[in-house]
Amino acid sequence: MFDPVKVEGQKILITGPTGQVAAPIIDAYGPHCELHALARFSNADDEQALQAKGVHTHKIDLANGDLAALPDDFDYVIHLAVVKSGDFQYDLKANAEGSGRLLKHCRNVKGFLHCSSTAVYEYAGHEPRKEDSPLGDNHRSMFPTYSIAKIAAESVVRFVASEYSVPTIIARLSVPYGDNGGWPFYHLLMMQNGVPIDLHPEQPNVYNPIHADDYIEKIPRLLAAANPDAPTLNFGGSQPVSVEDWCAYIGELTGLQPQFKMTDSAFGSLQIDPTAMHEAIGETQVDWRDGIHRMLKALAPDSLS
Repeated sequence: MFDPVKVEGQKILITGPTGQVAAPIIDAYGPHCELHALARFSNADDEQALQAKGVHTHKIDLANGDLAALPDDFDYVIHLAVVKSGDFQYDLKANAEGSGRLLKHCRNVKGFLHCSSTAVYEYAGHEPRKEDSPLGDNHRSMFPTYSIAKIAAESVVRFVASEYSVPTIIARLSVPYGDNGGWPFYHLLMMQNGVPIDLHPEQPNVYNPIHADDYIEKIPRLLAAANPDAPTLNFGGSQPVSVEDWCAYIGELTGLQPQFKMTDSAFGSLQIDPTAMHEAIGETQVDWRDGIHRMLKALAPDSLS
C-alpha cells in the first residue's frame, strides 16, 4: 500500500471546485496548502466564495481556454472537472482534449490525479467490474455524452502522461456522498416528495458509495501511486450497497417509504471489484449507514424520526 504524499505546504490545483466532490476536499486541504482552483466560474458568487477561503482562482474553460496564464509549477493536480452539456463536440473538447491540454501544461507535477468514473463500464449485471472489464456507453439514458467523454478522456490522459513522462493516476469514482449531499440525498428528496425512484429490473442495484472522509484520506495515497504509465484504479467504498438497501435505511431513519419504478432505462448495478484499490491505497473506513445518517443530520435534521 502506498504511503500518502504530503499535502501540507504544497501548491495544489483542483479543477471542478464548485462541484459536490470538490467542496469537502477544499475545506480539508485548503488551510494546509497553497490551493488553486480552475473553473469556468459562470457564477461570480462561487468564485468569490472560494477566494474568501484563501483559494487562488483561475477562470478558464478547458474546452477552448488559453492556459498560458495558469501557473505551471504545481506540486499536485486533482482534476475533478466534468462537463455534461449533452453536446458531444463541446463535451469531448472539454473533458478529453481539455484534460490532455491541462496535463501537458502541468507536466512538471509530482502527481496528477485524473478523476474518471465507473460510468465507463459496460453494463454487466451483478458482475463486479475490474479495471480491465469491458467499457461501454453506460449512462446514455440520462447523460448522453458522459460515458463516452469519460472513456475518451482516459485515453487522452494516458497518451499525454506517457508522452511527457508525467506521474499520473486515473481513478474511476463510484458514488461519492457526504455531509454536503450525493445521490442518496437526492433519493431522500424524492421520498419526501413522493417521486418514484427508477431501478433497473435486474435487482439489486449495487454500487460502492464512498464517503467524503474516505476520499479525502485516500487522494494523497492515489497521488503517491501516480506514474507515467497512468495506472487505473476503481475508487469507491469497500462496502457494496444497493440503492434498495440505502433507500430502505433512509426510510428507517425518517419514517418515509420509498417508491420504486422498474425500468430498463435505469443505470443498473455498477458494483466494483476493489481488490486493486485495496492493494494500492487500502480499505475505506466510513460505514455506509453511519455516512448516510451523518448526511441526513447535516442536511435534513428535521427529517429524522
